[in-house]
Parts: sequence; structure tokens; C-alpha cells
Amino acid sequence: MYRVLEDFITDWQQEDIFTEKIFLAVREGSQREKVHPDVRSLERLAWHITQTITEMGEKAGLFEHDPLEDRPAPATMKEISEAYLLNSKKLAELIREKWTDASLEEEVNMYGENWKKGKILSVLVAHGAHHRSQMTVVMRLLGMAVPGIYGPSKEEWAAIGMPAME
Repeated sequence: MYRVLEDFITDWQQEDIFTEKIFLAVREGSQREKVHPDVRSLERLAWHITQTITEMGEKAGLFEHDPLEDRPAPATMKEISEAYLLNSKKLAELIREKWTDASLEEEVNMYGENWKKGKILSVLVAHGAHHRSQMTVVMRLLGMAVPGIYGPSKEEWAAIGMPAME
């Protein structure tokens, strides 16, 4: 749980870089492919990550309304990435404008439970990481190279002349 706004903002900005890296690594034209009936497509996963920013932001009282609610995914991964970055930056601006370090202890009703605002921020970070991880698995199953996020990917190890970790 976050207790200092700037700690969240620093992490969130880094997560934006990771998210954009994954979104833009998706081969255009493959984003709607399904690897299994019970697994979301890359497009759906990316759009879900994006929509959750404004959905949770509205529920937390940051956005006045959810501008992405019920909107279909844009046509390209580049457009999804742009929507993600726009709304991610807006979320960070609203947090700085409306919340303080002390207010992170305040509770907000989220999905039928009371969450501290600091927990909401932690869940936002973890949620994005969770679904980006799903995206990398789907990308591998579709034969795409996966960019490294928290460390080098198989392809990145090879590019620096080292064997990939087993």
C-alpha cells in the first residue's frame, strides 16, 4: 500500500514505460487472435488495462465520469497505447491535484469493499503488471518476440551475447 504520493507517481511512470513497450511489441494484425476460448486476445487485455485506469479512477473519485466506459477498443495497438498513456497521465495529474499523502489512509468504496486510497494505487500497479504478464504469454504462443520488462527477455539476452536464463 502506498503511503506517499510521489512513490506511486515514480512507480506509475515506470509502469507506463513497461506497458507501452508491451503494447507496441504486439504485431499489428494479431491483436485479435485467440490462443484459447478462455484466454483474452491481446487487444482485449490491452484495452482492459487501459479501461481500468478510468474505471477505478472514477470509483475512487478522481475522474468525474469514466470516459472509456463501454467504448470499444481502438483499431490498432498504437491507438490503444496512446489512449493508455493519455489516461494514465491524467490519472497521475488528478491524484496530485486531489489527494495528499495523508489522504492515502482514507477509505473509498471499491467493488463493495472499503479500500484505503493507498491500496487503490497499489492495486492499479499490480493489475497492470498482472495483465501485461498474461499478454507476454499470449505473445509467445502467437510466435512474437517479448520485450524484457523487469529484466531481459530471451531475445534480449541473445542480443547482448549471453545465453538466455533457463
